[in-house]
Amino acid sequence: MQVYRGMDIGTAKPSPALQKKLPHHLIDIRDPDEQFNAGDFVRLADEACAAVYARGAVPVVSGGTGFYLKNFIYGLSCAPPSGLYTREALKAELRERGADALVRELAALDPESAQKIHPNDSYRLLRALELCRVSGRARSAFPLREEPRAAYRFIIAGIKREREDLYRRVDRRCREMFAAGLAGEASALFKKGYTPDDAGMRAIGYREFFVRNEDDTAWRLSEDLEGVERLVARNSRRYVKRQLTFFLRMPGITWIDGDDVTALRGLLRSAAA
Repeated sequence: MQVYRGMDIGTAKPSPALQKKLPHHLIDIRDPDEQFNAGDFVRLADEACAAVYARGAVPVVSGGTGFYLKNFIYGLSCAPPSGLYTREALKAELRERGADALVRELAALDPESAQKIHPNDSYRLLRALELCRVSGRARSAFPLREEPRAAYRFIIAGIKREREDLYRRVDRRCREMFAAGLAGEASALFKKGYTPDDAGMRAIGYREFFVRNEDDTAWRLSEDLEGVERLVARNSRRYVKRQLTFFLRMPGITWIDGDDVTALRGLLRSAAA
């Protein structure tokens, strides 16, 4: 989500000072109403890595979105790309029929995906249905490759912390984000016309600020900031749990204790060798 302009506090973007000291890539390259998918990430990450190598440096691909990282390491699946007409038609159906109706349809066409996708995860829900309608096959029919791409020599590291420690860190980070002005950032984006109907604003830390008007015709900002903060913390903890499960299933990860700086430095030195 750091690709989106104006979404700084809620995505914990590196400060301008840090970016000046250590060059970062793929930050502030999209407006919140623009789509950014795994294919975009892999293509642009490849370009960024080439630029880093050209400077004689070693690229570090860092982040928490496991699906994107897995696509970068193993390559994109052979699933057909999104079609604008089909996707817009599905969005209209989501508004008119509701998520539950689409989940029931997906359960009939692709029970495995229906079990895994939360009804509130509209992007994955629509993508799974889109694959069914366009190809006539379930999402599982388009698996990711099982071997890392030959273009790189990957050294894959995971920072390991106890789950309760992670949850405490999530709660602390949420408090710090709100103290830093997250509510004002969400308000500024809303004034520019961005809502949860836009790709970027569905991110945890932004979506929770929005509620529907009483007549359900438009979005407005919640006035219950304490309630919003609780929602952001809760949804972040749930996301942590899902990501832990995802990464623990990925092969080839060297897990390092979060406080073992020496081990992490050693791994980075081996990458540079």
